Amino acid sequence: MKKLINDPRQVVDETVRGFAIAHARQVVLQEVPIHLRRIDAPVAGKVAIVSGGGSGHEPLHAGFIGHGMLDAAVPGPMFTSPTPDPIVDTTKAVDGGAGVLYIVKNYTGDVLNFETAAELAGMDDIRVESVLVDDDVAVQDSLYTAGRRGVAGTLVVEKCAGAAAERGDDLSAVAAVARHAVDVTRSMGLALAPCTVPHAGEPSFSLADDEVELGVGIHGEPGREKIAMAPADELVDRVIEPILADLDAPAGSRVLLLVNGMGGTPLSELYIVFRRAAEILADRGLELSRSLVGNYVTSLEMQGFSLTVTVLDDDLTTLWDAPVETPALRWGR
Repeated sequence: MKKLINDPRQVVDETVRGFAIAHARQVVLQEVPIHLRRIDAPVAGKVAIVSGGGSGHEPLHAGFIGHGMLDAAVPGPMFTSPTPDPIVDTTKAVDGGAGVLYIVKNYTGDVLNFETAAELAGMDDIRVESVLVDDDVAVQDSLYTAGRRGVAGTLVVEKCAGAAAERGDDLSAVAAVARHAVDVTRSMGLALAPCTVPHAGEPSFSLADDEVELGVGIHGEPGREKIAMAPADELVDRVIEPILADLDAPAGSRVLLLVNGMGGTPLSELYIVFRRAAEILADRGLELSRSLVGNYVTSLEMQGFSLTVTVLDDDLTTLWDAPVETPALRWGR
């Protein structure tokens, strides 16, 4: 294992400290109990949006803290959910009086711990709603989940909900936007090579030189099957077909296409993937209305990619286009 780390047990702490120093104009770090929040939080009268989960997926979630997106993120240990205590403390720190929305990826630990935090926050008269992201079409149940996993579509949900909160929507309306974004978003990934969790010291799964994992999870969970390595276009075809089969997107629909890197894939390759995915959407009569390419929901240094397709209506388009200013996503300001 070769990594730019010191003590494997201190990776998360040192990561968030470095992140907070690098982005000190946008975020504040509280180390005990740990969370990161936007520098102007709490924002009076605005619904606060909190997300979080296991570390190792950077820039998700901390990289999306700021105007037009998240108010705070709660980082857990590597690939492990944060406990309820820091979630509750974060909730109190960012509540501006209009309530707090939790955006939670569908992993058992995250679901249970955010549910417990919501109950505890409610005892302090803080209104909390939760939205579960389960955009992964690869498998119905897998390691860590009951039902579909939450993966890169989380970015779309956080962006649209964040914009709704920024324009002044109340808690119920912001939650409705987030749930609608979940309903019209589907994703699936593919791994060329595994990642290595620092404290484990060995790859999280194994692939032969001529194999790829179709439908891999963002923690290295198994997907649909191991298939033979093939040219990029063939692999893109295998990933996007289940997405479109599961998504209600009749010809003429406007869509957002996110091509997401898993952490170890060059942008040059991601744009090759994007080119092919865009061709398929056009062949299906779908209008590629918005797009995003890059490493946004990663799995440490895993090689691979995921595709996310969201069916856009006028409101989601407006919310996606709304100004955002975070360390990892910025436009319109």
